[in-house]
Amino acid sequence: MPRGKPSKGKCSYCGSEIAKSGATKRLSACPKRQAIIEEAERRKAKSETLHHLRVQDAWHSEFWLDLEARGSGTLKDLDHYLRRIWLECCGHMSRFSVGGWRGHEIPKKRRISEVFERGVELTHIYDFGTSSETLIKAVGEREGPPTTTRPIALMARNLMPEPNCIDCEQPAVWLCMECLTEEEQWGVLCSEHAQAHPHDNYGEPIRLVNSPRLGMCGYEGPGEPPY
Repeated sequence: MPRGKPSKGKCSYCGSEIAKSGATKRLSACPKRQAIIEEAERRKAKSETLHHLRVQDAWHSEFWLDLEARGSGTLKDLDHYLRRIWLECCGHMSRFSVGGWRGHEIPKKRRISEVFERGVELTHIYDFGTSSETLIKAVGEREGPPTTTRPIALMARNLMPEPNCIDCEQPAVWLCMECLTEEEQWGVLCSEHAQAHPHDNYGEPIRLVNSPRLGMCGYEGPGEPPY
């Protein structure tokens, strides 16, 4: 997807719009997040290290997630989460590594706390043919009881990029796979021009979704957080 304006996101706790560059600070100060943390502390659940992970697509950094991962969780948990929110289309293989394709592979059974320290960056690769590459970096941590029974909590996520229709410059909602495959251009269209746009060989246009895998290997979504 072509690059556009500086990336904005949405806080999962209060719903406010936040800048990607300031997300860590805003999340730390969010009153609703602090209230959820305090409620978890009152439940007197077991405390552990909770890791703040910044996740972003390796080629289109306007797609990003801020996650809080339990240190007792595993890379398999993280792989499952990334598949559900961004990647899954056909059950492809995946791997984690330090250093990308040629780097050292990290087994999925490894626990989050065994792998991530502040500044450590892993690459997640989904599908070894039409590959999606995701960069995951530890940007912080805290000690305390988790705010959810799940191994991962979504703290913030990028807002859907807003490309303009190639025919009229109005907001686009559809992607022409024929333009993408045959002409190697990002053929995004508004609803009006999608009806008349020629796309005979690859079926009807697909709806734009908030995922960096859009247009790859027939991916159509869901693009929604699993929890």
